[in-house]
Amino acid sequence: MFVDRVIVNVEAGTGGSGNSSFRREKYVALGGPDGGDGGRGGDVTVVADRNLTTLLDYTYRDIWKAERGQHGEGGNRTGRSGEDIILPVPPGTLVRDADTNELLGEVMEQGDRVLVAKGGRGGKGNAFFVTATHQAPREWQPGEEGQVRRLELELKLIADVGLVGQPNAGKSTLLSVISAARPKIAAYPFTTLSPNLGVVPLSDHRSFVVADIPGIIEGAHEGKGLGLQFLRHIERTRMLAFVIPIDAEDWQAEFDQLRNEISSYSKELAAKPFCVVFSKLDILGEHYVPDLEATGAFGRYSISAPGRMGLDVLLDAWWRELLSMRSATVKAEQDANLLP
Repeated sequence: MFVDRVIVNVEAGTGGSGNSSFRREKYVALGGPDGGDGGRGGDVTVVADRNLTTLLDYTYRDIWKAERGQHGEGGNRTGRSGEDIILPVPPGTLVRDADTNELLGEVMEQGDRVLVAKGGRGGKGNAFFVTATHQAPREWQPGEEGQVRRLELELKLIADVGLVGQPNAGKSTLLSVISAARPKIAAYPFTTLSPNLGVVPLSDHRSFVVADIPGIIEGAHEGKGLGLQFLRHIERTRMLAFVIPIDAEDWQAEFDQLRNEISSYSKELAAKPFCVVFSKLDILGEHYVPDLEATGAFGRYSISAPGRMGLDVLLDAWWRELLSMRSATVKAEQDANLLP
């Protein structure tokens, strides 16, 4: 099951209390205070783990508590600090405070961390309060409470190419042919009920990631169909491929509708590089690229995924566009580093 949004409750550990103690040793008079400090409470941290692809585990358990710190002891012994607790999530997860909607952070790469609840500080023992005029203090401090939060974890998939199209446009079939992904394929609308990722292998150890997004219908940006539930997953794709079946009644109208839904959802998303892919070319039995007005597209391609027609040209075009985008990013970073 693909789960991309959950609410969890986290509690950092409470700090241990300080100790009020006096040294007791034979033949040592007036040994003085020796109460140790309490240990700190454990933190709660969200960490990216590339072995995960969903937030499913958090539907079975929604309360996560870090260990509290141990109390201080006599002999100036500090209490043991509480164990931190780690919440592993897939890369691409946003972390928000569910009550205030504050964005606490996001984890994009393996090992990225976000501290979401800080453990309480341990209290001071009476040895801390010794002064020249107050040599036998009995004061001690209780440990501080750890942070308590309701978190919203939201997963947005990270891919190089996002396949966008209406239901039954052939997106899942294309992904299953060019990668090892095995999305559900059937002859009825909304077969794909959750996004699928596939790694596309090329020669010379090259590869890139393609995401198959569930079908987008008119009004999807308002929540119709699967709507907003999955539109957010294409926000982090580097470029878009609008998939239109070659047997569609009106190619231009279908493309314009898809572009409108993307633009209505996010202007930044609409500004990403894109191309047009006509699927189901095997219906015609010959190579044909329909005439379509797609201002700004870096290409128009016709393919048959089952017949592997036109796939080499399409994949090569995607790779060249990705290389161009990466080169532009590197150049921008280098120019920025040269600025005073």
